[in-house]
Amino acid sequence: MRVPEWTGRIRCPLSRGHTIAFLLAAACYAAVLTAVTTGSQLVRLDWQVALFKPYEQWPRIRPVLDAFVIMGQRGPTALAALAWAVWRAVRTRSPRPPLVLGVALLLLNVSVGAVKLLTGRLGPYDARTPGSAELFHGGLVFPSGHAANAVVVWGTLAYLAGHHRRSCALVACVMAVGIGLTTLYLGTHWVSDVLAGWTAGVLVLLALPLFEPLIATFSAYVSARAAGYFMGR
Repeated sequence: MRVPEWTGRIRCPLSRGHTIAFLLAAACYAAVLTAVTTGSQLVRLDWQVALFKPYEQWPRIRPVLDAFVIMGQRGPTALAALAWAVWRAVRTRSPRPPLVLGVALLLLNVSVGAVKLLTGRLGPYDARTPGSAELFHGGLVFPSGHAANAVVVWGTLAYLAGHHRRSCALVACVMAVGIGLTTLYLGTHWVSDVLAGWTAGVLVLLALPLFEPLIATFSAYVSARAAGYFMGR
């Protein structure tokens, strides 16, 4: 049986406002990176917060935040999000949700991972020289993977939420901000790590519509193949 071809036409995925937002986010990301590499006042703030040691100032809330920060870890959140995306795919009878999530996670891992490797920054617990940016020492804390992952995973779920997109976007913002601040409380990241992580995650979300034509084409191809398979049985 001949499988039907998908012939839908897709408009340009980015509006002028969306493009401006992407450029602004990229400029913010570059500004944070420049501030860290040049040893600016932002690095001084990094050390002030790290030496304040919030986990020692408010130790009673640490068990709760130790559990909460897991919701920003790549493995657990990716698996949970994938399960939801597959459920969404079954309900909508479209492979688009897991495809969108997969593209978002791929963009996140490649973009954030590359900067982590290039900067090689050590975290507060491993810092060697007080007042320095602790760059190029083989560390992997800049930008914050927890912060970026929280933005991308929760943001992508909101992106796929359909009629509940606004309320889910609010939840995503709360989760992303909460995860980032929690890493500061626990002392696992510098302030600049979190700022860069948030911005890196936003960049991934803003870039996601660029891949919608490819996702739509592949989704239509998979759906057509599946329809041909079941009709031919």
